[in-house]
Amino acid sequence: MGKSVVNPYEIKGAVNYDRLVKEFGITKIDEKLIKRIEKLVGEVHPFIRRGIFFAHRDLEKILDAYEKGEKFFLYTGIGPSGPIHLGHIQTWRLVKWLQDKFNVELWFQFTDDEKFLYKDMSYEEIQKWTKENMLDVIALGLDPKKTHFLIDTKHAGIMYPEAIKVAKKITFSMIKGAFGFTDSNNIGSIFYTAMQTVPVFLPNVLNNKHERCLIPLGVDQEPHFRISRDVIEKLGHIKPAIIHSKMMIPLTGIEGKMSSTEPDKAILMTDSPSEIKKKINKHAFSGGQDTVEEHRKKGGNVEVDVACQWLKYFEEDDKKLEEIYSKYRKGELLSGEVKKILIEKVQVFLAEHQKRRANAEKLIDKFVYSKK
Repeated sequence: MGKSVVNPYEIKGAVNYDRLVKEFGITKIDEKLIKRIEKLVGEVHPFIRRGIFFAHRDLEKILDAYEKGEKFFLYTGIGPSGPIHLGHIQTWRLVKWLQDKFNVELWFQFTDDEKFLYKDMSYEEIQKWTKENMLDVIALGLDPKKTHFLIDTKHAGIMYPEAIKVAKKITFSMIKGAFGFTDSNNIGSIFYTAMQTVPVFLPNVLNNKHERCLIPLGVDQEPHFRISRDVIEKLGHIKPAIIHSKMMIPLTGIEGKMSSTEPDKAILMTDSPSEIKKKINKHAFSGGQDTVEEHRKKGGNVEVDVACQWLKYFEEDDKKLEEIYSKYRKGELLSGEVKKILIEKVQVFLAEHQKRRANAEKLIDKFVYSKK
């Protein structure tokens, strides 16, 4: 098997998260940190308990500040170039929980410039997807009073003056080293990391504050913010803290991550109950044996079975999840039966999401940042 590749622009092979911890120099979230979160807000999100969010940078400093009564803010985002799928939404589910539990502001960046620079798509197509993606983000149930959408091209007036300060501190060799760029990359893509760095400190510039920033993100996005952390202290800002998520595996198995470019193999947020059922039954990789008899005797492999792994995101009760795993390992539950459990969970989750999404368009103006 070839070496896996993990960066914002390419994910290849099965991802070894222990290797990434060493390679990226990030720190695993341990039991001590989990207990500390629980003590502060009374509970721990299942995604943290189950190791979906598995590593961090400076999370203790965020908790230290919170214990002292200091506010922090959240920052995350999306590059709008296609429909939102279940893989995207998991990071934002934790973001919503963090916003609610810690009562903090969220700055959500729509990097329409990035997608225009990197994708073979027109500016108009990107704007269409920006609006569509907004509907899914609003449907998460975020607090409009504490959530601010930044659209890079729309908010260039406030972002660009800060981005050039960042850009002045970043060399081409730093960008090449982080992303493997060559001389054939367009010059906009080389500049882009400066724009993605701005929301790390922009709220402080706009509001004359000095608060810490926490960025929940998929670990593939880490290289951008490794650069951000290197340069923004030179500009007098605090390094952002980061909490890293594992990538939700695609329906087809443990390698890579889900992609909107293969909609048959990803569950989109707009999929109907019948589409959800069809996709999971047809494409979800099974960890079961070849025959029912063999499966009853030998049991299934929970670690590679997609339905089992996806249930980590949708079955909130730890005991119920462990019971499903135990029965599957013993062969008491068949692959088709686990798929059925997952299908029902996803159908309920998406039905609720789609109800909220249907009302989201009239709320857009409440979320898009405008200086008071």
